[in-house]
Amino acid sequence: MAKIYSENSIKNLNELEPRKETVNFILNYSKALSVINCNKMKFEALLN
Repeated sequence: MAKIYSENSIKNLNELEPRKETVNFILNYSKALSVINCNKMKFEALLN
């Protein structure tokens, strides 16, 4: 059974392409994300 799954996943791996909207969403999210270090603690803030 492992052989069947591995063959299909290798064939489909080359066909994966994210949509332009997905890439833009991830880039915009990463630009808005801010991590603040304060006394051994980390705070994540989404600056929108």
